[in-house]
Amino acid sequence: MNYWLVKSEPVKYSWDQFVKDGKTFWDGVRNYAARNNLKAMKKGDKVFFYHSNEGLEIVGIAEVLKEHYQDPTTTDANWVVVDLKPVKPLKKAVTLAQVKAEKRLANLQLVKLSRLSVSAVTHDEFSVIMEMADMK
Repeated sequence: MNYWLVKSEPVKYSWDQFVKDGKTFWDGVRNYAARNNLKAMKKGDKVFFYHSNEGLEIVGIAEVLKEHYQDPTTTDANWVVVDLKPVKPLKKAVTLAQVKAEKRLANLQLVKLSRLSVSAVTHDEFSVIMEMADMK
């Protein structure tokens, strides 16, 4: 299994809205590195849901339901989406400040490549964040 992190501005699409919807396709990605991460996602992979701009915190865990396919919001074949479903909220949201203060997360793409909207998370990084969220 692989692990990922997706970012969304809560005013545009929040964790609460995601839970209410029950699933969504992750669209609007227009960065090639983020797109490549979408293409690498496999059914069953776990995905952290991060509130960007406002909140700046990891708030929940999602799962990949369907692997990449053409983004239905554009006719440009370069862009893809994946289907995600919410799994559960974190017991304690993990803030960006907490992530940056945790030495074991120094190489997390959220920190190193902060503009990337879809990023990879290693197994060890996933475990550290789960520990910080009181999910162990």
